[in-house]
Amino acid sequence: MADEETVVAIKKPPRPLVRLVLLLMSHRVLVSSICCIAGVVALLILPVLAKNTYISENALMPGSASSMLSGRDVADANKLIAEIMGLKSKGNTAGIEIPRILAKCITDLGAEASQFQFKEQSNSFHPLHFFSSPDNDLTHENISCSWPAISTVGIIRAPRGDGKESIVLVTPYNPVKPYADEALTLAVAYSVFSLLTQVTWLAKDFIWLAADSRYGEHESVAAWLKHYYAPRFDSPGIMHNSFCPASNHLDEHEENQIIGEQPLESFRRAGTMAAALVVKVNGEEKSDDSLSIFAEASNGQMPNLDLINIVNHLAVHYQGFHVKVGRLWPLLHSNILKSVGEAIQFLGKIARMLNPQWVFGVSAGEYVDGVATLASSLYSQALGVPTGSHGAFRDYQIDAVTLVISTKASPYNYVKKSEFLLRSGRLVEGVVRSVNNLLEKFHQSFFLYLLTGPSKFVSVGVYMIAFALLIAPLPIVAASLYSDAIKSDPESSSKTNPSLDLTASTNSWRWLRSARTVFIIHIWAVFVALYPYFICQIPNTTSTTCVLSWILLSILSLHFLYLLFGSPFSNLTKSLPSEKEWAVLKSVMIAAAFTGLSLMSVVNFAAAEIGALLIVPLCLMAHPLKLDFQVRTRKALARIACNVVLGLSGFPPFGFFLMKGLLEGFSHANFGEFWIWVESLWLGNSATYLYVMLVHLPCWVLCVHILLHRCH
Repeated sequence: MADEETVVAIKKPPRPLVRLVLLLMSHRVLVSSICCIAGVVALLILPVLAKNTYISENALMPGSASSMLSGRDVADANKLIAEIMGLKSKGNTAGIEIPRILAKCITDLGAEASQFQFKEQSNSFHPLHFFSSPDNDLTHENISCSWPAISTVGIIRAPRGDGKESIVLVTPYNPVKPYADEALTLAVAYSVFSLLTQVTWLAKDFIWLAADSRYGEHESVAAWLKHYYAPRFDSPGIMHNSFCPASNHLDEHEENQIIGEQPLESFRRAGTMAAALVVKVNGEEKSDDSLSIFAEASNGQMPNLDLINIVNHLAVHYQGFHVKVGRLWPLLHSNILKSVGEAIQFLGKIARMLNPQWVFGVSAGEYVDGVATLASSLYSQALGVPTGSHGAFRDYQIDAVTLVISTKASPYNYVKKSEFLLRSGRLVEGVVRSVNNLLEKFHQSFFLYLLTGPSKFVSVGVYMIAFALLIAPLPIVAASLYSDAIKSDPESSSKTNPSLDLTASTNSWRWLRSARTVFIIHIWAVFVALYPYFICQIPNTTSTTCVLSWILLSILSLHFLYLLFGSPFSNLTKSLPSEKEWAVLKSVMIAAAFTGLSLMSVVNFAAAEIGALLIVPLCLMAHPLKLDFQVRTRKALARIACNVVLGLSGFPPFGFFLMKGLLEGFSHANFGEFWIWVESLWLGNSATYLYVMLVHLPCWVLCVHILLHRCH
């Protein structure tokens, strides 16, 4: 009776979900092709699916109140410009004179003034940077105090506030070269600061940070924020020297030279920062008065979309600025994208003819512009490096953007210059007034989005579909490859009941041998990721020399691992047929790639999206070249060609060189720029560096192993 029940249980059909999985595994080539093509198509039609931006938080009410910035404030700003520009005739004293002038202007307005002094930090690779928070100073011993920079801070206490919240306005300037742009930047902020000292509606404290950016715009703001939120003390009552506060390193005579007759008090603070605005003036573009918005911060973090929306709304509808966001300019001249745009435009016309209510498609020009903007937004987020000093605020979860205002007005034309100062000041005033209306932090709108234009965006619920389609074949192919390899095992084929082969194979532990190989390669990748720390110690090296040294060290260490642990294929299961040895390794490699991409999507979704576009086809197409050469069919030859192209482009330095050449021309591309690019990643603490080293590189090495596998 028990035997009959066992037979009935064995013949019981599998559940629908199991049957679906088995069906997908049996058609893995077709499923992989469909998913990859659908993923690329989904990415290309994102500009078509983009929505118009809108302000979610009603309390912001941008433009609801008339601007109070007047000609008197602009006149005071013009006096500040004249005073700063007059420093050119006094020699190299701007580094001291500008902070003195700003501090005097702030105190004359009745606001609180203080100065913050910081030092240049050593720009060297440090592996612990990736595992430290912004308030941890791991390399303070590499900071020099030879010529400190001085930032001036002005604080207005809100007459209608309780001091718990504040709004920050940052104006970076370079005192070493006080050109007209720096003077205009400070003048815009001063006009707004002068107004806010007189208003009664201010409910949040207002902070103006005139950041000395001689050592970098991001560095100056980051140093001030470190001290604002996490002051360090060597002993009670003594400030840590790594931040160089002005009162610690300047005697009384030097203080009086900087700040004037009355010495300033110690470092001052206001409430928790609700939002921050970084304003710069760029006088190089003389075409029109435009406003460029930069929002990308560390590891693809973006500010709340409402902050960008109010800036765009006020700039376009109230101040008449032409708002711009980043675009990849080479894509604007792509004939392929123009053809795709024309096809989408044609389909949109047909859809409206069938039903006027169907709103589908955009014009060809809008599509190309949307793709160029989307690619720039995706690339900037994927790099994980801030596009401006606003990134220092996002490290503390403060919403911030950088506004670069371009003007065609000459600094010597008083009328045009005053008009520009009035429009720019009113824009900043409007943004400050909107943020001032908030009763809580930004939370209503999106934090995960991609921009396809100044007033167009794609939310995470839409663009994640492309990523899901790209990585969907990976677990299916991994399971199918392993199942096929185990089925070919003589021990499995000798089972008394063939229907139990799949169940028996899932209980097998032979995959651990391939997992050991994959694990060893990933350990090697960890060492490769740390080599730049030692390469940076070599004096008098060029970027090209650093790249070549890095590659040479990586090859030598990989060869050492082969000598120590044996070749990757020497430890594969010997019971499998030789033509199936590579299949088990490929299945485990694909599983590791799927895990790495999934984890990266949590840290930086844009980096995972671009990573999937590069690594998924390489993982799926990897097949021993020797087997394809033996068959020599059209399919085999096509696969050889694809594997060679994907294998070359998948190598990080060569892929970077190829991408740089396609976008900017091969005459300007060289392998040395790869080192500069990687250096920007680790100095910005970008997780993209870890992804490239610990996920992409091991997968590429394992794919090369599979391609060169010798089938006996």
